[in-house]
Amino acid sequence: MTTIGSYTLHSIETGRFGLDGGAMFGIVPKPLWAGKMAPDDDNRITLAMRCLLLQSEERTVLIDCGLGDVFDGTKYRDIYAVDTEHSSLDRSLAGIGVEREEVTDVILTHLHFDHCGGATREVKGERQPSFPNATYHVQRDHWRWARESNPKERGSFRTHTFEPLDRSGQLRKVDGEGHLFPGVEVMLANGHTHAQQMVKIADEKRSLVYAADLLPTSHHLASAWTMAYDIRPLVTIDEKQTFLERAVDAEWNLFFEHDPDVEVASLERTDRGITTCDPRPLRKF
Repeated sequence: MTTIGSYTLHSIETGRFGLDGGAMFGIVPKPLWAGKMAPDDDNRITLAMRCLLLQSEERTVLIDCGLGDVFDGTKYRDIYAVDTEHSSLDRSLAGIGVEREEVTDVILTHLHFDHCGGATREVKGERQPSFPNATYHVQRDHWRWARESNPKERGSFRTHTFEPLDRSGQLRKVDGEGHLFPGVEVMLANGHTHAQQMVKIADEKRSLVYAADLLPTSHHLASAWTMAYDIRPLVTIDEKQTFLERAVDAEWNLFFEHDPDVEVASLERTDRGITTCDPRPLRKF
């Protein structure tokens, strides 16, 4: 059992999907990234949609919630190689004895479909919040950004999947960085999308940071290894460097949402810069 402060932590696998490897690694030549994450015949690499559940006596908090049913019955399920045979949100929650009704809070790092699609689900032809008793926390500036959208991100923001949260009265729009609950705080980054929030869980002994899409996998630490999906790639480079310097000095551990093989890793300084070390599953944190 993994605990930080008053929280017990659980890794929640919600499925796998595939994105173009070139898009995931931007200007990095394919012979370099393919040696780390091998593509399929359509140049897609397999990615996790790994969420994090925090349980205390007062709260049951889910950080991100995967793709959900967004692409069910459409061609996009094949285009994105969606694999829920590997795992699903409901099966993972059931595996630790948690019902959807027990979730008190959902922290959405941002509103791209692979992070928030599971926030709502189709019920009798209408989308409803997937967690009926939860408050959903998203940055106010990001909510505005996602609803107004832009040509580069329009395909990633499926507004019909998150707008029901506002209508339900379950949405809390967060203004900037800071603590959401005791021991849980959010930090902002603007390179991947506007006002993305990473989540840090900490006590006096150790810290774990849910890195979201600032560092989608353990292979994205190097400056140039940024995604073509990033709206401000030069900002991402600066944000990564600042974040990693802070993280290695403070001995933060990182939780990777999209890395299919590495859940948690520590950081160290080497002659190649700051790199991961001691990759391990969350249960060995």
